[in-house]
Amino acid sequence: MGRYNSVYDRWKNDPEGFWMEAAQGIDWVTPPSAALDDTNPPFYRWFADATCNTCYNAVDRHVAAGRGDQPAIIHDSPITESQRTLTYSELQTETARLGGALQELGVTKGDRVLIYMPMIAEAVIAMLACARIGAVHSVVFGGFASNELAVRIDDCQPKAVIAASCGLEPNRTVPYKPLLDGAIDLATHKPEAVILKQREQLSATMIEGRDHDWDAVTAAAAEADCTPVGGADPLYILYTSGTTGKPKGVIRANGGHLVAMNWTMKNIYNIDPGDVFWAASDVGWVVGHSYIVYAPLIAGCTTVLFEGKPVGTPDAGTFWRVIAEHDVKALFTAPTAIRAIRQVDPEGEFIAKYNLSGFHTLFLAGERADPATVEWAAEKLNVPVIDHWWQTETGWTIAGNPSGIELLDIPIGSAGVAMPGYDIRILDEGGNEVEEGTLGAIAVKLPLPPGSLPTLWGADDRFQSSYLKTFPGYYETGDAGMKENGTLKIMARTDDVINVAAHRLSTGEMEEALARHPDVAECAVIGVADELKGQSPVGLVCLKGGTNRPHEEIAAECVTRIRETIGPVAAFKKVGIVARLPKTRSGKILRATMVSIADDTPWNMPATIDDPAILDEITVTLKALGYARES
Repeated sequence: MGRYNSVYDRWKNDPEGFWMEAAQGIDWVTPPSAALDDTNPPFYRWFADATCNTCYNAVDRHVAAGRGDQPAIIHDSPITESQRTLTYSELQTETARLGGALQELGVTKGDRVLIYMPMIAEAVIAMLACARIGAVHSVVFGGFASNELAVRIDDCQPKAVIAASCGLEPNRTVPYKPLLDGAIDLATHKPEAVILKQREQLSATMIEGRDHDWDAVTAAAAEADCTPVGGADPLYILYTSGTTGKPKGVIRANGGHLVAMNWTMKNIYNIDPGDVFWAASDVGWVVGHSYIVYAPLIAGCTTVLFEGKPVGTPDAGTFWRVIAEHDVKALFTAPTAIRAIRQVDPEGEFIAKYNLSGFHTLFLAGERADPATVEWAAEKLNVPVIDHWWQTETGWTIAGNPSGIELLDIPIGSAGVAMPGYDIRILDEGGNEVEEGTLGAIAVKLPLPPGSLPTLWGADDRFQSSYLKTFPGYYETGDAGMKENGTLKIMARTDDVINVAAHRLSTGEMEEALARHPDVAECAVIGVADELKGQSPVGLVCLKGGTNRPHEEIAAECVTRIRETIGPVAAFKKVGIVARLPKTRSGKILRATMVSIADDTPWNMPATIDDPAILDEITVTLKALGYARES
């Protein structure tokens, strides 16, 4: 860890100097005179006295440097069987025209613009156009229900909305316009204008006076220049997924975000200008904001925008086709995507069909990467498979493997080491640090680094109560884990640490054991209420394709496996075999919802669920195991 230790120590010994040096990679209108403004803790601000423009750094500066002909965006849609490449020059023109159209509709610096788009190039153009004119964008995942969309409209009060007529799933078209119209009807706040991109798969009805056709307004608009904004001014608001009631709007400020995104591309992902980087996520999630749109473009890379699924569009080889065709150097995706591929193609036969010689690294994040999945991917792809951990709130890696500094030998099952900017501590319920190897709450000593949330939109008190109250002086991540030999192991969300007869046990550790069963493709362990023990663990597992053994045998083997790896203390006795696990559209397993079903406690259908019908099967399975009796 020589080079990594040197860099991390340099940050820890002189954080001001470290981030001022990193800031030299950004083109400022007015350079910062200082990195951190700590005059109003806990509301820390980065590069507050600087002025800048994020769109200029992501687009215009590369054109000015003579690289306008380099591809900026490759849109690959196996659903429509189409591809489209935008160069940096073309992206500059498209962005400037949409920015001009927004200005002509009255959008000015500081106004909010809500973006409701599928995975098409126009979604990226919309985000950059807002950044170009100093407007604050709030992207809402395409296909969100009207009520969820209305709540977000009322919270950020956008002057305008940018949307598309529809989104596309493998076997269906999702009309967006009726959902948007319904949301605006429900919302107290009424946006003044809607710019709509009509897709050929479905044309939407326009409301005269409010709705404007994307193609028409951009063709007629003057090209907007880049508007200087303050380093601490917000670039965007991103609402945390799966919230009920009033959502939490995470703010990202321009200056710190620019510096952090630019620094991470080389130091964490080992990506240079001109390299092709693919984050297989959605622009509606934080990964899409950070690593489909902003970081690759700020760093002068080519970014892949993918409209498809890891399996079924058309097969389990689609990821490898994209990597081969576009010469992708690094892929960033969720473990669930790799598990889905493995479930369908356990021998990796599709991988052999493609030339992946230019592929260097697979990065995983978004949920725990179980060792079985990591080992499978590393063996079949023959490249480093790097798990790393971060959150919507932080915007970039808290712990990982800084492959651009030094590719460390990180044990499988670990999320890696702390990145510069993050002083990670493992705390007990009283806020005291625990010994290495002991499970506790993961917290980060304040201040958080550039690019992390400075507060929540319009909710300073909620920012403090949600993240800073439990452990004064620390940011509470909500995750539980432990340190082992200097690396961080993420075991579960804090509320997924269960208490079995006064023993605190990690459901993540149990999942790790189940995932190593040769017939198990994917699994989840939840803690359900138990009158005697407080909580008892229940396993739900999906089997690999082609597994024909009796389910009772496999379930019994899973129980034995937990007893052998965790011990009788886990009191693990029940396993249900299911075809699929309920997940958000970003791939996170909805464990809390399954707990509510098992415990017969009230629950709401998660706004971000990928397929609500899966919960019916889960309910049936839990009933068969003796739970969900009143459902």
